Amino acid sequence: MSAFINALTTGAFPVIAELKPRSAAGEELVGTRAPADIARAYLDAGAACLSVVTGRWFGGDPAMLAEITRLSPVPVLRKDFLTRDKQLVASLELGASAVLLTATLLPAAVLATLVGRALALGLTPFVEVVDEAEIERVPNAADCVIAVNNKDIRDRERGPADLGRSTRLLSPALARGTRCPVSASGIETPEQAARLIDAGYAGVLVGTGLLRAHSPAHWFADLAAARKERL
Repeated sequence: MSAFINALTTGAFPVIAELKPRSAAGEELVGTRAPADIARAYLDAGAACLSVVTGRWFGGDPAMLAEITRLSPVPVLRKDFLTRDKQLVASLELGASAVLLTATLLPAAVLATLVGRALALGLTPFVEVVDEAEIERVPNAADCVIAVNNKDIRDRERGPADLGRSTRLLSPALARGTRCPVSASGIETPEQAARLIDAGYAGVLVGTGLLRAHSPAHWFADLAAARKERL
């Protein structure tokens, strides 16, 4: 089991806390705050893993990833539209433990090649899907995170989230063989996160909701309370 999957499935809070300067709609999320300070707040709150968006759509850059991986004791996901081998190598050199591979953008043969290459480099493939057909194209699923994207990459994730997609695709993802299904994007509240985790997701990826929150520590405390209420 990879360090990324192990951290997410054994941590007290199965949350991948994300850093991105802007939302898909262009909303400034970091502002004058230092990314390193936000990352430390996530870590202090108990995030199992971190995610750093390096894509230009969201105002990210690789330098921020390098800064965060240097300070983080937990595994870090690189989120970007990665389509080539050299980008995987660069991700490893920047300190990432996992890499986003977007099934919607990658032909089956390319996806298979990149998953295999990521695994050979010691990176966890974080394969993002939006339907059952894409799930069926995930190779080596037992060694991958299968992440259900609750938004639509075809409109640059500017439309509304569909958390029902995660509900519908959990069983197919598990049937494919992943040990680590993740619900990603559009999760704003601790209550939404609690419902998805309690439904059977190994983790959730939360970005905008946490960056808008007054305090990551309070957000995580509310998640713990929401999960306790559901017992």
